[in-house]
Amino acid sequence: MGILNSIMLSLHLPQANSWTPSHRRHCRCFCLELMGLLDSKCALSPSLVEEFKPLNPEEFRKQAHQMVDFIADYYNSIENHPVLSQVEPGYLRSRLPDAPPHLPESFDVIMRDVEKDIIPGMTHWLSPNFFAFFPATVSSAAFVGEMLCTAFNSVGFNWLACPAATELEMVVMDWLATMLKLPKSFMFSGTGGGVMQATSSEAILCTVVAARDRALATIGVESIGKLVVYASDQTHSTYKKACKLAGILPCNIRLLPTTQAANFSLSPALLRTVIEGDVAAGLVPTHLCATLGTTSTTAVDPIRPLADVASDYGLWVHVDAAYAGSACICPEFRHHLEGIELVDSLSLSPHKWLLSYLDCCCLWVKQPGQITRSLSTNPEYLKNKASESGSVVEYKDWQIGTGRKFKALRLWFVIRTYGVGNLQSHIRSDIRIAKLFEALVSSDPRFEIVTPRLFSLVCFRLKLNPWGTGTVEGLNRMLLDRVNSTGRIYMTHTIVGGIYTLRFAVGSTLMEEHHVVAAWKLIQEEADDMHLLDEGNGVPRMNC
Repeated sequence: MGILNSIMLSLHLPQANSWTPSHRRHCRCFCLELMGLLDSKCALSPSLVEEFKPLNPEEFRKQAHQMVDFIADYYNSIENHPVLSQVEPGYLRSRLPDAPPHLPESFDVIMRDVEKDIIPGMTHWLSPNFFAFFPATVSSAAFVGEMLCTAFNSVGFNWLACPAATELEMVVMDWLATMLKLPKSFMFSGTGGGVMQATSSEAILCTVVAARDRALATIGVESIGKLVVYASDQTHSTYKKACKLAGILPCNIRLLPTTQAANFSLSPALLRTVIEGDVAAGLVPTHLCATLGTTSTTAVDPIRPLADVASDYGLWVHVDAAYAGSACICPEFRHHLEGIELVDSLSLSPHKWLLSYLDCCCLWVKQPGQITRSLSTNPEYLKNKASESGSVVEYKDWQIGTGRKFKALRLWFVIRTYGVGNLQSHIRSDIRIAKLFEALVSSDPRFEIVTPRLFSLVCFRLKLNPWGTGTVEGLNRMLLDRVNSTGRIYMTHTIVGGIYTLRFAVGSTLMEEHHVVAAWKLIQEEADDMHLLDEGNGVPRMNC
């Protein structure tokens, strides 16, 4: 207001606190004209036009070195930060300006703001004390691969746009298929092929669209309301979203119930019964999504028996192995893929367990033509001799969007830098440490394992107390809140079969055995501090 009053005095106008509405209107117009004049002056300033070089190689070299140092220091000190961010919603808007800067700001100033404003709002997924959801694993090899991917900035929508991007992706997809011992029917070296999507959500959507179009080619597009799809109630929530996006009526999305007795896997007998009912009602079974490693408990659906049922009714069968599929590069876990030769497609996310950073989801299909018939586009401006010859893969026709990054570089660097043997050791180490945590839980009579551990996720809870029921969920919610509020570790929960369950996901890249042991001690300490029983009535209460 002081600056504004000075301007007003120089123009022989009254001070701002005595303005009339007319004064305010005139001042507003004056200020807008002044801002426009300043903008035009700045726009013509030689310092903004002649020296503006958004990619100066030497400046890039300097800033990139600084950024690598910052990132390395962040990784070294990550345990100094609360794992779960402690900020409140809306914290950042009050810290940042309302409008963007008109003139450049220095790299150093921006990085200070990263430390001051951004880091406090981070939940640190790379912390060795992050045991929530599923890990998003990383590695030095994947990081430098991503650097190269970003440096090239290739937009490889078709072969001609970047032959190396297309052909390396084909090679890497076959490499990973070989590591998983997939049949040749899923490989480019056989009759199938694979593509890198961003996430499992996109991969599943592509398969649902292909299955939809395959069915409609027989019954006609006017019968889309008859299409029915199937999965278990443990299938990732993205399945329902993908089906709705593909035009499947919500009432025709069957999420079949699972039971604790069957370890929450999908029952082939129940699937057959439901399909028979749908067929009798004049509906058209179209797509089945089986899961290898569900999100809640890592349950494994039996692929071969389910595929046998699906085959009797002509369903497209997709296997979502986003998390646990990576374990199948180890021979001792390969049996979980038994029957994979009978399905139509399989997806797996190396960013979850194969150290490749977000985002990286691999989708294999047995008959690529069924995907490309649904997703292909051929505008005039993308036509070229290679594409028209039919001798090359056009990855734009294997995905929802058109543009795509050179993602294969990341996985190529990971596989070549570490080799299959070290990747197998990495997975076995996580599972070994998860077994250790499972044993620690089992050794405390206050706790129980809710579902058998199959991979590196342990599902457990405080047990039902002998004096009453109906309070166990409250006890476990309280325990989870207390543990997470310390900032020392971060876990999440789920509800399966009506049971509120704590999830402890082992596998953060920086995690070591001592982090898991310390996490368990913290859980025990917080349980100790909770008065589990109020003497006399068996009602749990918290020690405030």
